[in-house]
Amino acid sequence: MALLTDDFDAVVASRRAVRAFLPTPISRKLISEIIDIARLAPSNSNTQPWSIHVLTGEPKQALSALLGIAHNDPSADPLVHLPDDLARKYRERQEKFGELFYGLHQIDKCDDAGRARVSGLNFDFFGAPVGLIFTIDSNLKKYSWLDYGLFLQTLMLTVRSRGLSTCPQVSFARFQSLIKDFLHLDDSQEIVCGMSLGYADENATVNSLRMPREMAQGFTHFMGFDK
Repeated sequence: MALLTDDFDAVVASRRAVRAFLPTPISRKLISEIIDIARLAPSNSNTQPWSIHVLTGEPKQALSALLGIAHNDPSADPLVHLPDDLARKYRERQEKFGELFYGLHQIDKCDDAGRARVSGLNFDFFGAPVGLIFTIDSNLKKYSWLDYGLFLQTLMLTVRSRGLSTCPQVSFARFQSLIKDFLHLDDSQEIVCGMSLGYADENATVNSLRMPREMAQGFTHFMGFDK
């Protein structure tokens, strides 16, 4: 079967982090179909280090309620997902994201309460009908986390090919203990991230956000080619 390059490129190009969803229900059958394709992602020595917890309805609402309370607790530790000595080029990209994202919400850089309110929307899965929590065995090394990234991207592209959208969310890693208790996970499991899944609300202003990307020649190094 010939690969449809243009179709695949269109799927990749159309994938984006969606932060406002329609409440349209998604069937278990469709989610299972998506996961059944994503499981074909490569992994080191075929270890397949992923585990997924798929929530909808009352369980999703219950988890969101608990996470919302935890998020609003001023004593909760912040999530440190980038180093303090972040290199300048990464810092500039991070700051540009903040400028564009919070600008859409008309929230000033110094408005900590406003930023906290918007970031709290993560824990309602941005209104998506389906929430996913991804876990990994905590004793695995960074190479298995690379495998996990390959799996997540495969899953997100599979979702997109079916006309749905996602938002991968590292914010959930902030509340490891709470989520582990809710999902009855053992101590060997670590939260990788969460993800919202559903149909994008194309009328939502936040979904108009398109982040700038560096051109390929800025980070690609060729050797041994004639041209």
